[in-house]
Amino acid sequence: MPITQQWELRAEFARRLSHMYGKEVPAYTTLLEVSQAVNAAVLSRPGADAERLGSIARVTAERHGAIRVGTPQEMAQVARVFAAMGMYPVGFYDLREAAASSVPVVSTAFRPTDPDELARNPFRVFTSMLVPSDRRFFSEDLQRRLESFLARRTLFTTELLVLADRASEYRGLNSGDAEMFLTLATAAFKLSTEAVDRAWYRELEQVSSVAADIGGVTSTHINHLTPRVLDIDDLYARMERRGIDMIDTIQGPPRWAGPDLLLRQTSFRALAEPRVFREADGSVEAGSLRVRFGEVEARGIAATVRGREVYDRLTVETEQAVREAAAAPVSAEARNAIAAQLWNERMPATEQGLALHDLAYFTYTVNTGKLPNGHAPSRSLPDLIDQGWVRPEPIVYEDFLPKSAAGIFQSNLTSDGRKDTTQSTAAVDADWMEGVLGRPLLDPYALYDGVRCASLARVATELHIRGPIDVPAPIATPPIATQGVK
Repeated sequence: MPITQQWELRAEFARRLSHMYGKEVPAYTTLLEVSQAVNAAVLSRPGADAERLGSIARVTAERHGAIRVGTPQEMAQVARVFAAMGMYPVGFYDLREAAASSVPVVSTAFRPTDPDELARNPFRVFTSMLVPSDRRFFSEDLQRRLESFLARRTLFTTELLVLADRASEYRGLNSGDAEMFLTLATAAFKLSTEAVDRAWYRELEQVSSVAADIGGVTSTHINHLTPRVLDIDDLYARMERRGIDMIDTIQGPPRWAGPDLLLRQTSFRALAEPRVFREADGSVEAGSLRVRFGEVEARGIAATVRGREVYDRLTVETEQAVREAAAAPVSAEARNAIAAQLWNERMPATEQGLALHDLAYFTYTVNTGKLPNGHAPSRSLPDLIDQGWVRPEPIVYEDFLPKSAAGIFQSNLTSDGRKDTTQSTAAVDADWMEGVLGRPLLDPYALYDGVRCASLARVATELHIRGPIDVPAPIATPPIATQGVK
């Protein structure tokens, strides 16, 4: 019987989620339409190198989803579901620290890791888990009641998990099992019509809107589904012209003179969606919740550890410059101008410059047009670039930025909630998350570096260079918790 391969499961799952979410949140369909119009416009520009960071087929199909779970068991189970589709946990994001307001979650992103798999379908899901043991947000009594509530619910059926494990073991499923797996997996993320306990939801909402969205209901759902666009500034303007209420800023790097780097994101604001509530007297009343929003992203080149250090420093300097600019709030346009000036002064504005200074990741191919000059090529990567022996090709940034993720979350909260910074912090880190997942938590920098090193090994062979090609001395990799590789 023909096998449906893991990438095919992943692609079809992404398609079904997109269809379902479009029916649940009609503004998402508008976002897709505008994204496609923007991408077509970029492709039509004379001399545009629109497909430098991925074919238009990949960009058009590309999505990332976001979901939220409440317990370590739920996180471990969702890891099994995503592993069935060739999606593995990459990076650790502590949004408790990245957010100024109350966002009591830690996160990872499930995605393909092999370049060929990413080219087939790069669907990724940013997955956040509540931390009820963190006393900055939850009292001991509320933790106990919240964990009891979460323990009584079931997000993923036994049949779904059995099929998921089978797909992981055999790297695919037969057609009948594939259809059942996709049906069950999609249904697991459908917005529930079950009545919400209003008093319980409101109690959690006083702590955090995110906590209420996770622990105030008996199911999970897609929080947002994000298309990729080639010109996010154009998209933002077009959405506003259509009367869509957008958040105030585009998160991430500014629009500047150089190539796109890392990740830029924005969203339309969370919309009021009709829900049914159960009152204290047992009656059921119609109401609404405002928790889901429409995000869009523009992906750039993956930054090295050295590049991320520069990015983080420029982000801090931008915030300082904004504070010094005026006492009144600074507009998004003025903020971008301040950031762009700093970037233009401090960052190389070409791909070659980023490669020479080891600020971004590239693969390398031999320049077949270079004429021999009687000198053997050097083992130094900067020399090979500078002397024209190799051509750099950018590696797409496949991951997230914690500050941007927190910024998107914060911009769509119904309230700031409460966060008592005098209380102790729950010790939840990357090692802890890896134990919860029951599988390796992958380092994004190691993945990008592996792709780069594989290309350099091929270059060394073709140019008859003895020994490995030397890249600039790396800066010590920071703890994975501080890597922004949502």
